[in-house]
Amino acid sequence: MDGLDAAVFLQTWQHFDPEDKGFIEDTELDGFLQHAWKTTGKQVESTTVHPAGGQRQRGEEPGEEERRARSLQGRLQRDQLAAILLPAEESFLFGFRRVAPLDDSVKFMRIWRNYDADSSGFISAAQLKGFLRDLLLHHRHSVTPGELEEYTGTMVKIFDPNGDGRLDLNDMARILSLKENFLLKFKMDACSLEDRMRDFEKIFAHYDVSGTGALEGPEVDGFVRDMMELVKPGLRGADLDHFRTALLGHCDLNQDGKIQKNELALCLGLRLG
Repeated sequence: MDGLDAAVFLQTWQHFDPEDKGFIEDTELDGFLQHAWKTTGKQVESTTVHPAGGQRQRGEEPGEEERRARSLQGRLQRDQLAAILLPAEESFLFGFRRVAPLDDSVKFMRIWRNYDADSSGFISAAQLKGFLRDLLLHHRHSVTPGELEEYTGTMVKIFDPNGDGRLDLNDMARILSLKENFLLKFKMDACSLEDRMRDFEKIFAHYDVSGTGALEGPEVDGFVRDMMELVKPGLRGADLDHFRTALLGHCDLNQDGKIQKNELALCLGLRLG
């Protein structure tokens, strides 16, 4: 399916399988494909989508991928459908992310900062191997040296096409992050003060993982990354550091390197009671 990647597939799957049963009914396939296509940002006029990369009007023959999907009959298993609809590299990434999921930007940035210790905005292929090993062990997934080499080699091949042996922040986000940007849950143009305050409380609680009442370290990074991704997708490491410095300069009124809850509220034009 043209334009379909692992992130779009999983977001669509979660929409159709919110209870995580691991399958959808065969009768849901057309709706699944329609939803996935729209998620890629393409406009579809017909009610049935040709998964090989175009529209299929009613009465036309289905594409090869759709025939294979329907041949599963009755219930379509998640991994089987992913293998049919996704390109080989995206199917590989989908499988890896299923084994070692990462569910929010704060966790992602904590890991990134640990490996990008010199704040260069890059990690090396050698560091990637250690990172993948630690991530898999964190999820209690045992991995042999051969499997680890395969994971690392495939990911370097996908994300380091120029062969310079480096991966940047955006590369790692693509490898790991499948969850929807948390800030997309909220209407940025909410007019009611009550609505804005309610949304602010939910947003701050989400990023204040430590529960200290202040955003610090990877909590600030995670908030900045999600906020800037709304207007500048594919954020690079250097961009993140630039915006992080700007946010701290604007909001960190007591200059303690953290963003207190009341400081962020003031930056957003809100006043806590």
